Amino acid sequence: MQLVPQLPPTVDPNTITMSPNPQATDSRRLKDIARVRLGQIGLNHGDLIFINYSHQENITNGHTNGVASSSSSAAPSTNRLDGKPVAPTENLPAALPTATSQAKHIKNPWEVIRQSALDDRLDRLDGKIPRSRDRMCKHGPKGMCDYCMPLDPFNAQYLADKKIKYLSFHSHLRKINSATNKPELGSSYIPPLKEPFFRVKQDCPSGHPQWPEGICTKCQPSAITLQPQPFRMVDHVEFASFELVNTFIDAWRKTGTQRIGILYGRYVEYTEVPLGVKAIVEAIYEIPQVDEVDGVSLNAWENEPAVNDVARLCGLEQVGVIFTDLLDSGAGDGTVVCKRHAESYYLSSLEICFAARLQSQHLKPTKWSDTGRFGSNFVTCIISGDETGQIAISSYQVSNEAMEMVQADLIEPSADPGVMLVREEEDLNDGLSGRSRYIPEVFYRKINEYGANVQENAKPDFPVEYLVVTLTHGFPAEPKPMFETPNFPIENREVMGESQQFGDVAKAISTSKDKKLGSLSDFHLLNFVHGMGVLSKVGTLPHWRIKPLRDQQARD
Repeated sequence: MQLVPQLPPTVDPNTITMSPNPQATDSRRLKDIARVRLGQIGLNHGDLIFINYSHQENITNGHTNGVASSSSSAAPSTNRLDGKPVAPTENLPAALPTATSQAKHIKNPWEVIRQSALDDRLDRLDGKIPRSRDRMCKHGPKGMCDYCMPLDPFNAQYLADKKIKYLSFHSHLRKINSATNKPELGSSYIPPLKEPFFRVKQDCPSGHPQWPEGICTKCQPSAITLQPQPFRMVDHVEFASFELVNTFIDAWRKTGTQRIGILYGRYVEYTEVPLGVKAIVEAIYEIPQVDEVDGVSLNAWENEPAVNDVARLCGLEQVGVIFTDLLDSGAGDGTVVCKRHAESYYLSSLEICFAARLQSQHLKPTKWSDTGRFGSNFVTCIISGDETGQIAISSYQVSNEAMEMVQADLIEPSADPGVMLVREEEDLNDGLSGRSRYIPEVFYRKINEYGANVQENAKPDFPVEYLVVTLTHGFPAEPKPMFETPNFPIENREVMGESQQFGDVAKAISTSKDKKLGSLSDFHLLNFVHGMGVLSKVGTLPHWRIKPLRDQQARD
């Protein structure tokens, strides 16, 4: 800053402000607008400006003694992110404080990345779809021809016949791996999966200053052409019992406000889809929240690590999020208003950004990607009204491109839930006008009114359908839930008149009236007892699970 040497040495540079009038009624600190263009703050060349400043306090040999001056502490930065001051040159994605640099490439990820046991088991499977003899076969019982030979798991005709809309992740992996690596050619192996990256690359080898001071074709992201994702990371969501979902909906029935919860369960193979994966939901944990008629506001979830520890000891993990979007129809027959349908939307732009942030927090480790990770198995379930006015569940994921676009701060929700907005490079309304943001060209393809497949510019907005992947869901024919006695009060329902008390624990562990110990098979009870801190972590069953309790109950 060339102004500071012209001022007295006792001036605190952090307090220098600029105003277009001598009364300083619209003053702004220079350090906050140092990289902002004059046109953005309403100034033109030749305008008269007025400078104001404060002197440093507690001066010792020309330097402060480490105590912040009252003047500097009284003027917080106008640039804020998540409630915290942000430097004007700080290049952070909004509301998602993650690294802006690309994930490091891993040499031989198949040797160092530890993926889940389910992925290892699916990797070892052949994946071929067997077929019986066809009427066109002319060979004997031990022969094989084109009409009866096994199909690849990504065979388009088989998926169309079975009405399977998306490839499973491992089928997609087999498809692109067969096109990327050809062992018969003797070429070196290349990981077939690559994460999308839409941010400016850091440490460009061209030698120019880093963005935003400089940029070149090597470090700037390429243009984005949006296409519906042809595969999904999870194919099916199965709730362990109907009572699990019904108990969650009871919160809306009692208050008329919406509710959100975290799904705890496990991932298993889904045989209805070639090389498919399904998430089995065993419990719903209702996190701290403020419920409203048209949504929820989340509070800090301070005991999340403790809840995850209890779930891990039960063989579970976070598999998704579920929330309600219900409105009573007023007919008095229990029906609800159908908000989500083909003429409106199924997943709003705000919910897509929310789901993308959660999926980015639960990345999937895989040895088939050069960065050691790819996509996410985290699912989003919505309870809302269907076309008949009944309460129904819908399950979704957002695409990997949506995850990266939210992380790169390229898109933002719209007031119209059916469209997503592409952000501007310099947005004067976001309160962070000094922050740098590079927005590449974004396009999408659609069928126009003449039936032609044309490419459209996604600015200023585009349909949300390009970012959504739909999943199937259901309940088991013979429910065998892990938690068999869900009678303990649910957490964070004090506003409804429900609270967890020590007396409830005494009732749960009581064996009077021939009640067996199986009443401890409750996820909410286990978390409450764990939070009491009365049990030692070291015991006779260090890897205690719920199943031994059921086995003991059966023997009794």
